[in-house]
Amino acid sequence: MQEITQDTVQLALDEAVSQVRRNLPLFTYRCQNHSSVKNFYPPCDNTQWTCGFWPGEVCLAWQHTKDPVFLHAASILAESFLHRIENKIEVDHHDMGFLYTPSCVSLYKLDGNERAKRAALLAADQLLTRFQEKGSFLQAWGAMDEKENYRFIIDCLMNLPLLYWASEVTGDERYRTIALRHTDTCLKHSFREDGSTFHTFFMDPENGGPLRGETCQGYRADSFWARGQAWALYGLALSYRYTRDERCLSQLSKSAAFFLSRLPHDLIPYWDLIFTEGDEPRDSSSASIAACGFLEMADLLDDTQADLYRSWAKKLMQSLYASYRVTDPSYSNGLVLHGTYSKKSPYNTCTPEGVDECVSWGDYFYMEALMRLSGSWSTFW
Repeated sequence: MQEITQDTVQLALDEAVSQVRRNLPLFTYRCQNHSSVKNFYPPCDNTQWTCGFWPGEVCLAWQHTKDPVFLHAASILAESFLHRIENKIEVDHHDMGFLYTPSCVSLYKLDGNERAKRAALLAADQLLTRFQEKGSFLQAWGAMDEKENYRFIIDCLMNLPLLYWASEVTGDERYRTIALRHTDTCLKHSFREDGSTFHTFFMDPENGGPLRGETCQGYRADSFWARGQAWALYGLALSYRYTRDERCLSQLSKSAAFFLSRLPHDLIPYWDLIFTEGDEPRDSSSASIAACGFLEMADLLDDTQADLYRSWAKKLMQSLYASYRVTDPSYSNGLVLHGTYSKKSPYNTCTPEGVDECVSWGDYFYMEALMRLSGSWSTFW
């Protein structure tokens, strides 16, 4: 697979920004659904865990173009997120980072928006309420006192930058301490010996000890959910940036090797890495997430290692651009086709939705990876 060229990066970014601009009338005063329906996103209320990714695209469009229409839209969307956190609307879960980093931390970093800063700090406070002392982890979902909910998931590594940021801007070490404790627990339990990743890890509520890992959103409990593996790659890279913990670097190397070993010929993973060929749905979003993780690591490593990770990111992005991007706005209002949100299998209990569709985070991370490759990226995370 060839690497994406700088000319193609700029062309892809311009195409993405044009699609974001076309979507502003529909998604400035409403949010974007987690996934498309027949390739078109419907609007939704600001209640889903995925609602932060569309504002992230708007902020990326402003960062790329400096067109004030994008800044205006991002500010309107941030008000919705302030309202959501102030009124505690569907925020009793760990996904505060996914919600508030691309939507509000980004706007504060780019434009100094104080109301966005307030929203993001309130979200960081909310995330702290999910911390379980016994076991040292941020609980994913559900009532904190119910045994069946005593678990964390690999995705949460991506929520921790919100806590590191909150610690930096407030000077309060509580946020960073909780992020470090969760990271330590995740490194101890979320990874198999071969570098593959458990989606979910269950802990003992009596003594905080480890119970078992499962891949609840994958094909079966012992398989390798592609998006979870991609979250791990990016999350480990971000954790290494904030901690310089060598365990993050070592685990990322192993987990990246496993991810790359399970890719099909065009490098875009199936929804579960147990599949490397056949008719199962792909998950294009996993490729974009992994590309961002590789580029994050490339910024932190010496030249030889950095070049290797950067090369893989460019190959992933070339494949996405060549075969998966939306080329006709009459066909889809998304950016990248063939994502998978939630795929039911004979072994899991997932609700089937967003299969072989555009997915909101897939579009966002595709655009973020392009911005990183363009050289004009300043981190939201």
